[in-house]
Amino acid sequence: MRYGLYLVPAAIVLTLGSLACKPPKTAEQIKAETQAAFNEGYQAFKDGKGRETNPYSVAKEAKENPHKTTGWFDGWDKAKADKAAADQAATEKAAADAKAAADAKDAADKAAAEAAARSAAEAEKAGAYKKAAEAALKTIHFDYDKSDIKEADRVSLQGISDFMKAYPAGKLEIEGHCDERGTNEYNLALGNKRAAAALAYLKTLGVDEARFTTISYGKEKPLCTEAKEGCWSQNRRGEFKLK
Repeated sequence: MRYGLYLVPAAIVLTLGSLACKPPKTAEQIKAETQAAFNEGYQAFKDGKGRETNPYSVAKEAKENPHKTTGWFDGWDKAKADKAAADQAATEKAAADAKAAADAKDAADKAAAEAAARSAAEAEKAGAYKKAAEAALKTIHFDYDKSDIKEADRVSLQGISDFMKAYPAGKLEIEGHCDERGTNEYNLALGNKRAAAALAYLKTLGVDEARFTTISYGKEKPLCTEAKEGCWSQNRRGEFKLK
């Protein structure tokens, strides 16, 4: 019995000794446990848990596995930093998008205003051109069976010359017209002579011939249809039309 009393204590001693002599963790084990704790801490932040909830910060665990404690805190802190960075990036992007939208609107408004101003200027210019043309492009008239430029019409042709010089891009078509007497063929030829005579006179006033075209309508477009001199004199004419 005396020897049996020592069997239990001896077993306990051997067991405690084996625990006390547990081999230390390898660097790879520590690294893996640290990473696992880091991942837990990262997820804990995403789940809305506070930093104080670190399960590895209790005294015993912190003493035995300090690397887990540190890893968990590092993971939680990293998740918080990542969220702050993402929030900041989102805020900056929203601000940049708002500025880009505002800049685009300003540019569009400016372009629209410039286009409207150009359109208004062009309309004003076109209106002035048309008004000047209406004032200058006076019809001239010819004697019966003649294509000579009358003295009274030279003032009108001078006005047309002045208009053409004031508007260098302007072009005209000169129409020759006749009264109803005579054949169609004869009046077409006479209308050509009358248009050509007007062109020749304008050339003497210094207007480039290339800015004109001529056409004869003969007796096809009378202004007056009564068979009397009052109508015939109106129909024997040269007209100037913008091209």
